[in-house]
Amino acid sequence: MIARALERTAALWPDVEYAYRFVHAVAHGLGNPQEESAVMVRRRVNGVLGAMQRHRLKAGSLAGALDHFQKVTRSYRPGLFHTYAVPDLPRTNNDLEQLFGSQRYHERRATGRKTAAPGAVLRGSVRLLAATATRVQAPTARDLGAANREHWRSLRQRLERGRRARTLRTRFRHDPAAYLAALEQQSRQLALPS
Repeated sequence: MIARALERTAALWPDVEYAYRFVHAVAHGLGNPQEESAVMVRRRVNGVLGAMQRHRLKAGSLAGALDHFQKVTRSYRPGLFHTYAVPDLPRTNNDLEQLFGSQRYHERRATGRKTAAPGAVLRGSVRLLAATATRVQAPTARDLGAANREHWRSLRQRLERGRRARTLRTRFRHDPAAYLAALEQQSRQLALPS
């Protein structure tokens, strides 16, 4: 059965073999076995992608697949090389997925909720960073004392604006007519002289 399948697909294998060389070369370049800089990794990958574009027609029936590979690679390009420039940044999404999954797990254990807590939506950007940073290294008293108070105040104001906007959206959803009537009353008071 295997011999028959190989015989029937024999005409397809040269195209697969040719296209695979390019894909394998990109994967090898992104693997960065020589621990090169981000600039070098980008240069190598760009070279392979350029060769892939120039020689795509030699891939026969898989020329369209190479075009698709190029398109997807272009869409990922802005964030593709950060892992080589930033020390200790995870190379794959798997590490990040594990980090976020762990955060969800601890959030569920702490709150008893199966779904995300409303606070995670409102203050998620702060809570996730704080939880992640404390897992990597617990802050010292000196770290906490050196916090930029102006930055802290502006962050609190931004979070408070988000909380107020969410409260207003909830009020509007519960009773749109009353909410709009109250807004109209406020606008009249602002427009009319006292």
